[in-house]
Amino acid sequence: MSVLAISDLHVSVETDQGVKKILKGVDLTVNEGEIHAIMGPNGSGKSTLAYTIAGHPKYHVEGGSVTLDGREMLDLSVDERARAGLFLAMQYPVEIPGVSVSNFLRTAKTALDGEAPPLRAWIKEIRESMTSLRMDKTFAERNVNEGFSGGEKKRHEILQLELLKPRFAILDETDSGLDVDALKIVSEGINRAKANTGLGLLLITHYTRILRYIRPDFVHVFVDGRVAEEGGPELADRLENEGYDRFLADASIA
Repeated sequence: MSVLAISDLHVSVETDQGVKKILKGVDLTVNEGEIHAIMGPNGSGKSTLAYTIAGHPKYHVEGGSVTLDGREMLDLSVDERARAGLFLAMQYPVEIPGVSVSNFLRTAKTALDGEAPPLRAWIKEIRESMTSLRMDKTFAERNVNEGFSGGEKKRHEILQLELLKPRFAILDETDSGLDVDALKIVSEGINRAKANTGLGLLLITHYTRILRYIRPDFVHVFVDGRVAEEGGPELADRLENEGYDRFLADASIA
């Protein structure tokens, strides 16, 4: 069984006011096939965790480790982490003018596998995934994220998830900006990818609405760069009713 293990992770970022510590000793283990929801107020370090795992150069690791099956990810480049089996769905996906979705996906798949996928089977797989995500067939020839609506960008992220088949996926506020119908379609795509590959998921969100469609095995509450509380799905329900006030009060006292 594959394991993504985060141990005593400390991360800082350079700001106009100097170095700011964001993560202050995060411990978290995700096993293959598990869904972990990361919740917490704005500025608690959720997205920092996601981008640090993926290898964003903005974030400086001051201590700790991130391993996949015992292999240290922090020593690897971004593309090496992807080839090792990590995937990040960004909250704000970037535009890539001049590169079509179909070319982008096939290039990414080729880079991961070391060889280009058979064209006929690949086209069939793309079409099936796009149909499941209710994406028009013309979508494949559009430039990556250029002129996409918020919902289209998120569907494209899940299209990548289904086709690239990572071992672990970090989904950073994938529910952000989605209407009710799009949220259901995107959630179905995530569940389908997990069912087909058994990947482990780190699902970062502010709200419980996506957790009605994607049931987490574990919920972790982030406050001030640390895991303040952990539990099962019932913890998310409690947060829906109570909010984060009690955690923020404890953090201010500390």
